[in-house]
Amino acid sequence: MQAAPINPDVNNILNPPNLSLEQLVLHADPIVQAALVLLLLLSIWSWSIMVDKAVEIMRAKRAVRRLEKAVQGGQPPDAAAEQTKHPAGAVLRAGVQEWQSSPAGVHESLGEQRERIERAMRNELAGEMRRMELRLPFLATVGSAAPFIGLFGTVWGIMDSFTAIAESHDTSLAVVAPGIAQALIGTAAGLAAAIPAVMAYNKFATEFGLYVGRMQTLISTCGGLLVKRPRGEGR
Repeated sequence: MQAAPINPDVNNILNPPNLSLEQLVLHADPIVQAALVLLLLLSIWSWSIMVDKAVEIMRAKRAVRRLEKAVQGGQPPDAAAEQTKHPAGAVLRAGVQEWQSSPAGVHESLGEQRERIERAMRNELAGEMRRMELRLPFLATVGSAAPFIGLFGTVWGIMDSFTAIAESHDTSLAVVAPGIAQALIGTAAGLAAAIPAVMAYNKFATEFGLYVGRMQTLISTCGGLLVKRPRGEGR
């Protein structure tokens, strides 16, 4: 006597599909896998930038703190600048160099001389900030683009899942669940790449703004100190 066929729903209950993350990624549509690989590369590059900028900000804060302490302690700007190899010291050295090389045959008031010295330090600071903020916009790009890349993978995966459902003529949960789970991985990966990038970008932008503010105050203080010193001193 021939055995009765097993109900597909009963078979799915007895042998549920493997929904582990590894299996979902390995059996996902190639387009979804490509989106996941792209998000992984963006996330790795973002984290490398975050680590680099975190170290850079820490060094900058330490350098400006050392300069502030030296100037407030009565040291002249040129002596304070020599205490650090950080570019923050180069900002003060630019002012000292401008103070030492006054234009020949040009009579300047103290206000004009101070403006010239501080302008040299501000220009040096602007160049330093361009270097420090290099690659920072990439974090903002990842933060805005990664969710959409993940959403694209999700939409594509759901479309592929519905196509498989139509071909199998089976709408049971065991048939639908793997395809939907594979598709939703794209959204999760997009958010996982975007959230740290956005948070890091906002944090670094704030820290750089605070650093510039402290350096601007230091530039103003050193400019006032330099114009009060005799021109020949420090040469």
